[in-house]
Amino acid sequence: MTLPLHFTRRSALALAAGAPLALAWRSACAAGDVYVRAGANFTPVNIAVTPFLGDDGSTRIGDVTLNDLAHSVFLLPVNPAVFPERVTNPDARPNMDAWKTVNAQFVLTGRASGGGRVSAQFRLWDVASGAQVAGEQYATDAANARRVGHLIADAVFSRVTGETGFFDSRVVFVDETGSKEKRRKRLAVMDMDGANVRYLTSGEQLVVTPRFSPSAQEVAYMSFRDSDPRVTLLDLETGQRSPLGSFPGMTFAPRFSPDGRQVAMSLWDGSAANLYAMDLASRQTTRLTNDAAIDTSPCYSPDGSQIVFESDRGGAQQIYVMSADGGAANRISFGDGRYSTPAWSPKGDLVAFTRQNGDLFSIGVMKPDGSGERIITQGGYHNEGPTFAPNGLYVMFFREPGGESGPKIYMADVFGHAEFEVPTPDYASDPSWGPLMK
Repeated sequence: MTLPLHFTRRSALALAAGAPLALAWRSACAAGDVYVRAGANFTPVNIAVTPFLGDDGSTRIGDVTLNDLAHSVFLLPVNPAVFPERVTNPDARPNMDAWKTVNAQFVLTGRASGGGRVSAQFRLWDVASGAQVAGEQYATDAANARRVGHLIADAVFSRVTGETGFFDSRVVFVDETGSKEKRRKRLAVMDMDGANVRYLTSGEQLVVTPRFSPSAQEVAYMSFRDSDPRVTLLDLETGQRSPLGSFPGMTFAPRFSPDGRQVAMSLWDGSAANLYAMDLASRQTTRLTNDAAIDTSPCYSPDGSQIVFESDRGGAQQIYVMSADGGAANRISFGDGRYSTPAWSPKGDLVAFTRQNGDLFSIGVMKPDGSGERIITQGGYHNEGPTFAPNGLYVMFFREPGGESGPKIYMADVFGHAEFEVPTPDYASDPSWGPLMK
């Protein structure tokens, strides 16, 4: 049996392909085996991603999966040049002794068929035990074929690491073209690997700081018409726009609460910037801070009980945490330099930040109480604006070297093992990583 895939219906993608696939997946999950723990110290798991039988369409599902796993850090694809055998029957058990000679710990086999609709299935084999440890089947319209590749990568990543996958997700960002003196900025959205870029605004108005909602369907962003800042909510599926309001002097776009019912934002009153919360149904605002400092860049904790933000109330930009209802705030950043653009991990265990110390720009993470600070990446160039993957194990940020060049988006794991540039058509900044697709 197959079911249609709607763009926002993740549950319609995965279909059991008979007892062998379905039973292997359930038994493997029940066993709870984890082959590599995501952490500061680990050895990547070697996985051989064999070509999918029949996967010869314009969108090669197996290639999407391979590219995803190559950027997972915790799984390391085996070089196809050393494959010991050519898989001609993806349903048959591979020659495990042969795969051991190239140090493969897992072999991924699969098939795909195209046309107006595409279907695909995969099997994940544990070389040491010789057992199939995961398998699923998918069917969808051809337009959504790349999502199948991402979902296969998510399933494999989850089975090997025990962590939630993150590949079937999108990123909203600011596309930048032109010279620095006359930069055109458009709102755009893409798959997390940089594919399927879709432009959401024309570029006639300057746009900054887009933010995904928890539903992955709405985006809030700031635009400027004749120097008048305006906050807009955009429904990505319908294209409908609704103004949240005009707030002269706002420094950052709103951040959604985890339930999507309100946003926190920073408003300028002529002498200071304070934080407010707005109820999206009533459009009523509640003041959260009341001081003579610049409080900005608020971000809710995953349970909605707290807000992390940046403030210069102590004389320089630092990061603070307070109740989501306002009140006393506790400073959590104490390293050298200025801290800004905090973002709370979806797991709740980390806060990402930008730190500037002299000419050195860094992206780092710390625990919500300020302990355990570690730098993910740093250099004598502009790093800014971290945003977490849905599983909290990776961040995206943008980097702008000096000179006449423009910013580009990068991805790194939160342990600082590796980073990759996310390909975009032009310069790109202000990424906001959305939740998993539904």
